[in-house]
Amino acid sequence: MEKSISRQIAEFAVNLKYEELPEKVVNEVKRYLYDSIGCAYGGYHTKDVNILRDIYKEIGGREEATLIGFGEKIPAVNAALINSLMIRALDFNDIYWKEDPSHPSDLIPAALSTGELTDASMKDAIAAIVLAYEFEQRLCEFGLPGVRERKWHHATLTQFVSPIAAGKMLGLTVDQMVSAISINGCHNHTIGCPTAGKLTMMKNTVDPMAVQAGVFAALMAKKGFIGTEAVFEGKEGLMDVFGPAWNTEKLIGGLGEKFKILECGMKAFPTEALTHTHITATLKVVTQNNISYDQIESVTLTTIARACDILFDPHKYRPESRETADHSLPYCIAAALVDHKITTQSFSEEKMKDPRIWEVIDKIKGEASIEFEKMFPAKQPSKVVIKTKDGKAYSEYLEYPKGDPREPMTIDDLENKFNALSAKLLSAEKQKAVKDAIFNCEKLSVKEFMKSLAV
Repeated sequence: MEKSISRQIAEFAVNLKYEELPEKVVNEVKRYLYDSIGCAYGGYHTKDVNILRDIYKEIGGREEATLIGFGEKIPAVNAALINSLMIRALDFNDIYWKEDPSHPSDLIPAALSTGELTDASMKDAIAAIVLAYEFEQRLCEFGLPGVRERKWHHATLTQFVSPIAAGKMLGLTVDQMVSAISINGCHNHTIGCPTAGKLTMMKNTVDPMAVQAGVFAALMAKKGFIGTEAVFEGKEGLMDVFGPAWNTEKLIGGLGEKFKILECGMKAFPTEALTHTHITATLKVVTQNNISYDQIESVTLTTIARACDILFDPHKYRPESRETADHSLPYCIAAALVDHKITTQSFSEEKMKDPRIWEVIDKIKGEASIEFEKMFPAKQPSKVVIKTKDGKAYSEYLEYPKGDPREPMTIDDLENKFNALSAKLLSAEKQKAVKDAIFNCEKLSVKEFMKSLAV
């Protein structure tokens, strides 16, 4: 009898050892930790993070796992949610987009919170993080089309992966890991509305919720709670309920031959991933030609059809929240035209009241390209044409943005990003100390590592 999909995943996950990981893979985990911890410092002051922190402080509980930056300890299940949201809050963390999008670093806190609970080493955490990236990215290629095209959110994928990362740190057996995957996979299917139309705090929170639930599922399995094994391929499992067309080879074929984390990308801008090539191209035009916003007659962006659907709907021309603005290509381009840069401050309440943005935003139009759609996701093409009031036209064509594995962020890029995100919290000396802790983390326990991140 053929083994179930979840059992094949569980066997690989349980048996993977830190010592088997190539040096390049270990270093890549550290790079994503550096990027993600920086994003978490950036999320430290956000309203949504602090609402959840206040709730859990009021609830109380055992001091098991540390909140990044804050330094205080709360139950591990709850710490996983808050830390994941901190990483996710500014939409500045990593991105992998194939048939489906995902942000694998959302899952890192599943490993760290349970690692503190079990007093594990950071070597163990590195292996768990590799697994998180491996299966989150594989699931992005599993559905044809992906669940996003079926009107579901990618947290629907994360529900299957977070218990793997947590379960690895808890030392689950293969049978227990199968149950953990099933327990969480039965109840975290997330509808697509958090990223459609007018966006709210839920845009960044649904994935961390699936992470939190995965930690709880792994704890349930550790205690002997049993789930339905055929959660993927069984009757009324994921593949049955969500419809036909699944590539099982993409999910479980060739495990261990190479590691998917090497194919993930980082974000150079704190915006929705499909905006990045367009922002890069636009900034290139306006900076190289010294074009100011008040010189512009029109801007036309040619993109893939799904980007038009997500990024140019009517709500995106008058965003009322940071969450909508950073998913609005008209707003992002307008801010780039006005300031010749995009930073976290591009989405502040003050910037969203800048009259120059509203003067230029309606001059920006999107065009869907069938040709570009055929190129995606292997390429993320963008063509921008900027016409000025003096009758001149300037254009730029790019196929992928900075941060893509084909044009990766350098260590200097990462340091600049980290320092900008953490500047309000950390001194230059502390920034260097955190960087050193991250890039030498294999020498630390998870508890020691988390303690080093406190502000």
